[in-house]
Amino acid sequence: MEKVIAKKMRMSQIWKNGVAVPVTPLLCEKGDVDAFLSALKEGEMVAVSGISRGKGFQGTVKRHGFHGGPSSHGQKDRLRAPGSLGPTAPQRVLPGRKMAGHTGNVRVTVKNLMVAEVKPAEKMVFVRGAVPGNRNGAIEIRK
Repeated sequence: MEKVIAKKMRMSQIWKNGVAVPVTPLLCEKGDVDAFLSALKEGEMVAVSGISRGKGFQGTVKRHGFHGGPSSHGQKDRLRAPGSLGPTAPQRVLPGRKMAGHTGNVRVTVKNLMVAEVKPAEKMVFVRGAVPGNRNGAIEIRK
């Protein structure tokens, strides 16, 4: 499988047929860059992997999308609480329960991102879609 290590640049836009297209430029640095870029064509789908942005310790609303409790009807300081943690019969919290904890800073792969433009002279690939990771972070591009 062909792959190249690149650096994620700041999100920008390019003009195609009079329309602004939002893209994420990737500066290819390691691997067989010239062969990879010459084989890459506009409109082709690629898979991009990287380390997602670390968000630290987060609650259940941000981490898992919980809705939280009502702000009225006798509730106080329970708006963003997770709610019930399960049945009372086993007298413990069952494994796999969605709770607050560390979010992000894990390897994420986003498949089927479209290549908007390739500039082999500058060793750059412009990709449409959400590329995981921080700016200047290492990204792996695979065909």
